[in-house]
Amino acid sequence: MVFSKILLATHKVPKTIVTNDDLAQIMETSDDWIQSHIGIKERRMSLEGENTSQLATDVALELVEQTNTKPEEIDLIIVATFTPDSLAPATAAIIQKELKAKNAWAFDLNTACSGFMSALSTADKFIQSGQYKKVLVIASDVNSKMLDFKDRTSSVFFGDGAAGVLLGAGDQPQVIDENLYTVDDQDLIYSGRVNTIDDLSVDNYPSIGAFHQHGRGVYQQVVSTIPSYIESFLAKNELTVDDIDYYVTHQANLRLIEKLAELIHQPIDKFSRNVEYYGNTSAAGMAIGLAQLMNSEVDLTGKKVLLVGFGAGFTYGCVLLQF
Repeated sequence: MVFSKILLATHKVPKTIVTNDDLAQIMETSDDWIQSHIGIKERRMSLEGENTSQLATDVALELVEQTNTKPEEIDLIIVATFTPDSLAPATAAIIQKELKAKNAWAFDLNTACSGFMSALSTADKFIQSGQYKKVLVIASDVNSKMLDFKDRTSSVFFGDGAAGVLLGAGDQPQVIDENLYTVDDQDLIYSGRVNTIDDLSVDNYPSIGAFHQHGRGVYQQVVSTIPSYIESFLAKNELTVDDIDYYVTHQANLRLIEKLAELIHQPIDKFSRNVEYYGNTSAAGMAIGLAQLMNSEVDLTGKKVLLVGFGAGFTYGCVLLQF
């Protein structure tokens, strides 16, 4: 049987650093308040025209170049995003063109902040089918273009970024197990709502709504659901939380990651973290965390890594990796 294997992981972020003091210049907030409440010190924002597809293309180019993969060898490109360049064409199709990956099928996948985990799980199935040999899985979000900067309860959280992996075929499973859920809570987090028209008029023109989240509701949903879910997922695999070497979660905010670590009685050093300096990069945050872990000095041979995602939908789940 054929299994998927991560050949390489990498990440890219925009050049512009936006500090908490920068945000305090345009809204009623402060560095002390932001750091104490959500643990974010700064974030990167696409203020030089870097759109979702550009960040994702930069990731894709590095993945193929560093693995000596020819673009025409890529069979499939999956992009996890909820801030696409446009509703159509898919951001993945733009990457396919820029990469000159002429043999690749390309599509976007949207489960918001859970997107990378969902895309990786999807790509794993394509590899297992035997029909697809090399698959790019990229999470890319330019959240800044969807923010209402008058809404300080949301806008202080977010940054922009992209990360991804190149999957190839292997003879040993690296994705050991997964479990993904969607529950009925569409008003907890939403973005890009498009209104219908009320009448037939030449004055009608499409408009799109800004990102919005109910911060306290998100926090309560996560802390009441995710810890027990992690434990039950691991128990199904005859594992405990202590058996996991590293946790890579959605980078919602530092305080929430710290709370998850506390609730499952694990040291925070086992959690990959980038939210302090990149902000909440939505689907990209988990992918950045995995890339940073894989490119660190840590020897992952034989290690177990648990991906833990949660986001709008409300979606959540786990993917267990064995390196």
